[in-house]
Amino acid sequence: MYKEDNLDNLSFEDLQEYAKTLGLDLSKVDLDSITLPPDQSLPADSEFIIQSDDEKWLNDFSNVIIVDNLPMVGPAKFKKLENYIRNIYDKIKTGMIKEDGFFMPVNPETQKTLGYCFIEFNTPQEAELAKQKTNNYDLDNDQKYILSVNLMDEFDRLIHVADEWMPEPEEIPCISQENLQQWLTDKQARDQFLVINGSNVEIYWNDHRLLKPEFIYSSEIADCVQWSPHGTYLAIADKKGVFLQGGATAFHPLVLCDHAQVKLFDFSPGEKYLVTYSIDGTSSPNDKQRALLRIFDTRSGKMLRGFKRILDDLATCGTQVPWPLIRWDGGKYDKYFATIGRNFLIVHEAKSFLAKVEEIPMKIMDVQDFSWSPSDPIIAVFIPGLHGKDDPARVILIHVQSRRELRKKELFNISSCRMHWHADGDYLAIQVDHQKKTGKGNHYAFLIFCIKERDIPVEVLTLEDDNDQIVDFAWEPKGHRFAVIHGDQTMPNITFYSIKNTSNKSKVLKLKTLEGKQANTLHWSPAGRFIVLAGMKDFAGRFEFYDADELKTIAMAEHYLATDIQWDPTGRYVVTSVCCINEFENGFIIWSFLGKILCRIQKEDLNQFSWRPRPPSLLAAKEEQKLLNILIEISKKYVAEEHDTKKSLKEQEQEQRKILIKEWQAWLAKWRQLREEEKKFFSEQQIEEEEEGDVTDEEETNEALEVDIEQVLDVKEVVVY
Repeated sequence: MYKEDNLDNLSFEDLQEYAKTLGLDLSKVDLDSITLPPDQSLPADSEFIIQSDDEKWLNDFSNVIIVDNLPMVGPAKFKKLENYIRNIYDKIKTGMIKEDGFFMPVNPETQKTLGYCFIEFNTPQEAELAKQKTNNYDLDNDQKYILSVNLMDEFDRLIHVADEWMPEPEEIPCISQENLQQWLTDKQARDQFLVINGSNVEIYWNDHRLLKPEFIYSSEIADCVQWSPHGTYLAIADKKGVFLQGGATAFHPLVLCDHAQVKLFDFSPGEKYLVTYSIDGTSSPNDKQRALLRIFDTRSGKMLRGFKRILDDLATCGTQVPWPLIRWDGGKYDKYFATIGRNFLIVHEAKSFLAKVEEIPMKIMDVQDFSWSPSDPIIAVFIPGLHGKDDPARVILIHVQSRRELRKKELFNISSCRMHWHADGDYLAIQVDHQKKTGKGNHYAFLIFCIKERDIPVEVLTLEDDNDQIVDFAWEPKGHRFAVIHGDQTMPNITFYSIKNTSNKSKVLKLKTLEGKQANTLHWSPAGRFIVLAGMKDFAGRFEFYDADELKTIAMAEHYLATDIQWDPTGRYVVTSVCCINEFENGFIIWSFLGKILCRIQKEDLNQFSWRPRPPSLLAAKEEQKLLNILIEISKKYVAEEHDTKKSLKEQEQEQRKILIKEWQAWLAKWRQLREEEKKFFSEQQIEEEEEGDVTDEEETNEALEVDIEQVLDVKEVVVY
């Protein structure tokens, strides 16, 4: 039955059966008394290990849990209890139980269960999740059977408890660190900004009272610098990786995300994760270049996942690789992210970093572009028509969490498509370029998806002249308006629209068109209402500050050769800058939101200017509006007080002027009286001289002289900056 040459490959049970055929009972054999011939020896321990099935099973316990405090039932209820426990883990979707992964021991004497069971999952992550969700679970809702769930790898620690008491290790004292949001509590409500000047990064307070920035920090940089989306971290990349620094003024290093030779990096919207990108330098010259992507936890600096992809597969158009390669959902929880390649889109769940969203992988083919909603787990994808004119392009809205298609719009004869989400996620504007039937030229339109309304209706917006080329489009951040630059690029028009919800239906309304403006970009204030119509590049830095509520221009301004413009996070200030890509006029200007210059700073090697972002408000939109209404009511009191103060000061000034006028009139009357007395005196003297005789030649040369007398009425000292 067994060949002698194959005995080494037999299991322990097969060896027992083979021993029985020889009339041997292995349980009674003293293995220590066995001796081998001189020319043979026992195999090493790593080569010859005899284990029973139970022992082999216990050695692989990373994906096994122990469920304790179960009812002790007999054979009649055994299967019912097993199915009940399986249903619990199926409902909470912790993972798949292996086919033979359920074992509930039975007392051989009473044939009743022992009150616990072993459950084996496919992965250790599923076992950990099962433990977290079912530990302290009330089995029958009467507090009688509350489950105690532990991982199998904790079994050794639980059963091997020392006989003698051992003192707990001495606690390490907690060292208080600087509050990373301390800068938000500035008493003067100032904002910070950074300036990269040559190889140095400099950080300043924006102090409008001093009419110049206040310097607070400086350091050298190796490659690139970037604020995190909420302004918590200052990320600086060098050869070792990306250092995350934080604070209000000191900016101490917090963690290092280890990734050598980083070329680009990007934060998730909620600042939980950092994505770094570099080129793999270990591949041979004949191999295709590969991109190395790593995802780090920003709090610990631990790498959570790494990708290695061929650059050609990541390029969506030509050889250009789009950045960021990983795009996160717009919600504050950083729950999902998506990667796009040449012809596919895959959505991942950030929690695991191992599996796609839920159980079903989400892979959409032939995707040319996509965009996340800023507020919800909704993704908009654009799939172009690939099979001629009869194959339409499609814009699809998908709810990622529920895997449900919310809306689909088919478009014919489309040459390009751009997506513009409203900051609150209420609207999505799709800018489409239609090819004319003649094949010469395009005409342009907008499709506006009303996301919050039932069935997501679509409003079609066509310009008065649909041949006008679209130069720029921008939503008002906290409002219902948007602006479009269209027409001739040398002197385009700017049109303002409003989309309001009336009678549970949104409708686009035209507000005003500004004709022949020297502008090619739109920059709304983060607080809404105010917008800067900026003329960059060919327009050499012309700016128009515009009030969308009053629909009128506030100020016209110019910053020669300006390359960039940024609003501060509060909407109080605007900065225009000239970077060192231009040889002249490098530096920046800080303006008020009304278009008044506050300060002008020259920087010869200015590379970058960026405001420190502020975190989003913790209040809901209704609470913010309620608070705003309260502030408006409170402000009326201070406006009235200011009006009374100004009126009182004006009255005091008028009284002072009256006093000065009276003093002047009194002095003038006194002077005139003296003048009359002088005239009378000289006239009487002349009469006397005529009566006495002829006037001499010397006396004829004497003439009356008018003398101007100056008197200081008031002195005021004014400091001129």
